[in-house]
Amino acid sequence: MDKLMDNPWFIKILALLLAVLLYSSVPQTGKKLTDVNVPGEQSTETIKNIPVKVYYDTKNLVVSGIPATVDLTLKGPLTHIKSAKALKNFEVYVDLSKANIGKQKVKLKVKDLSDKLTATMKPATVNVSVQEKITKEFKVEAEFNSSQIEEGYSAGQPVVEPSNVRITGAKSVIDRISYVKATLEEKNKLTETISQDANIQVLDKDLNKLNVEVNPEKVEITIPVKSNSKTVPIKIVRNGTAPEGVTIKSIEIDEKEATISGDVNVLNKTENVRVEVDISKITDNTTLTLPVIISNGITKVTPQIVKATVVVEKEEEKTVSDVPLKIQGLSAEYKATINDPDNQLVNILVNGPISDVKRVRSKDFNVFIDLSSLQEEGVYEVDIQVEGPTTVKWKPNKSSAKITIEKNNA
Repeated sequence: MDKLMDNPWFIKILALLLAVLLYSSVPQTGKKLTDVNVPGEQSTETIKNIPVKVYYDTKNLVVSGIPATVDLTLKGPLTHIKSAKALKNFEVYVDLSKANIGKQKVKLKVKDLSDKLTATMKPATVNVSVQEKITKEFKVEAEFNSSQIEEGYSAGQPVVEPSNVRITGAKSVIDRISYVKATLEEKNKLTETISQDANIQVLDKDLNKLNVEVNPEKVEITIPVKSNSKTVPIKIVRNGTAPEGVTIKSIEIDEKEATISGDVNVLNKTENVRVEVDISKITDNTTLTLPVIISNGITKVTPQIVKATVVVEKEEEKTVSDVPLKIQGLSAEYKATINDPDNQLVNILVNGPISDVKRVRSKDFNVFIDLSSLQEEGVYEVDIQVEGPTTVKWKPNKSSAKITIEKNNA
């Protein structure tokens, strides 16, 4: 073997065989040499939506006009581009740490990027506005939709806690503030007082939302809700006339009062509700189921229905005879003689409930003629007047009397 190794021809043949073997082991993909990644090859790629960092005096200044993101195009070795894209260990920024107040054009920069790469941005420059940052206190106005209040209820003045907030922003923006609102968002109809946290909206006169900082960002809104109701008596109203021979002695209802709800102004003017009883067809004791009647503007009444108990009494008629006719009001210097009725007695026809009619006597009536307006001698016809019990109806058999007035010679 040592002799073979020393033979130069043996070595040449062995080398040729090894070369052929290596060549045959390479796969034939058809690729050109230029298709293979070669270390250090230059490439270009765009990375979209890279955040922009802004450096400035955040305590005293407000900056506007800086885009939130930019598109960054990187050029350089492919491996470096892929590493930068994957790690994003670089930063796009704007340095306004020494900027003056006012509008200005600034260039976007990149830092912490590999020195093997070059970067271009879109946009490369931006117009920015640097303004003084101020803080001002504003009163918060609570807002809610009145249609959220259930019918028959009303909302009082909303309470906001805290009532004032501190708003920070550019002076020009703060000067545009017209409304600071906290809106209650509740889908259900409200029947009781509600308290809820609400976000604050800062708006200009055209109701455009303004970009400012609000402290605190939320407030608590309390909407007092109460029922528009009060208690009133139920009034009994009689409709029609009782049939002949029937007296409605009493009407009683099982509920004396009702609770009504509605518009506050209507409630203030409402003194009662009513039930109407048609007595024209009632001939005996009865119990009726009747609705409680309300006026316009009242939305609810409790109870809605009551029971009315009607007590009737049959009527009786009789004549109370020989009731004396008296003279009143005549001056002492005159005397009067009753010519008609000649016996100076009047009969009275009485009708009403049986029990009341039976108790009536002649002494219960005061029948008289009033002569206080007559101060001269002569013959007169004057009205007969009757005073009697209020539980019955009556009618004298004569409506007037004929008298003669003379001087009193005694």
